[in-house]
Amino acid sequence: MTTKEQIVQDWLPRYTGTPLEEFGQYILLTNFVNYVTMFAARFEVEVKGNGRAMQTATANNITIINFGMGSAMAATVMDLLSAIEPKAVLFLGKCGGLKKTLVGDLILPIAAIRGEGTSDDYMPTEIPALPSFRLQSTVSASIAKHEMDYWTGTVYTTNRRIWEHDEKFKEYLRDIRAMAIDMETATIFIVGFANSIPHGALLLVSDNPLVPEGVKTEESDKKVTAQYVKKHLDIGIDALTELAESGASVKHLRFE
Repeated sequence: MTTKEQIVQDWLPRYTGTPLEEFGQYILLTNFVNYVTMFAARFEVEVKGNGRAMQTATANNITIINFGMGSAMAATVMDLLSAIEPKAVLFLGKCGGLKKTLVGDLILPIAAIRGEGTSDDYMPTEIPALPSFRLQSTVSASIAKHEMDYWTGTVYTTNRRIWEHDEKFKEYLRDIRAMAIDMETATIFIVGFANSIPHGALLLVSDNPLVPEGVKTEESDKKVTAQYVKKHLDIGIDALTELAESGASVKHLRFE
């Protein structure tokens, strides 16, 4: 294999156990396999890729993919998805809430701060990490239909997983006025742009790591999953269903 096209066309099925022709044109991304199993149960479809790096399920022209955790895997899945040229990719991620956010709140980011480093391999650091406006607008409408509200603003994306003890870094997060922190969003936005893939994100606040009592634990994460994950997933499915049924283009930028 000598070209990127040849590599991703071979590797996307290899990573997921899913043939190229079985992927939907609309993609949900997640870091957690339970999102995939919940999607599969809702539509009574098979989960594929068990025992592989990524798991998938497909129904109604939508494929959900658990790609793992971190910016390196986020870049990998966005590169691999260039094999099928999806019409839209929506990331359903969990994040640490900053500022006044509460556990269970939704954040619809208008931009991401590139603190992870991975995206520097794809675009110069001066290029902002932005979502596709049309996709975020559709997600906003989907949230309203579910009679919920959301925060908007920037999310800081980092490669660093264990930082909650670092007071200097926490003060930096306060200084930059970010609404949330995660490990994938900026990478998905930049690598999506590099691959001409329309992309967006809807983040679920799973903890409030700036205060000691807000740091995520196994027990607190179970509560988040039990109380909020289904609604998070339903909003994402409904947003992509709306796009699929309307046939509207999500691209709002010229990719050159």
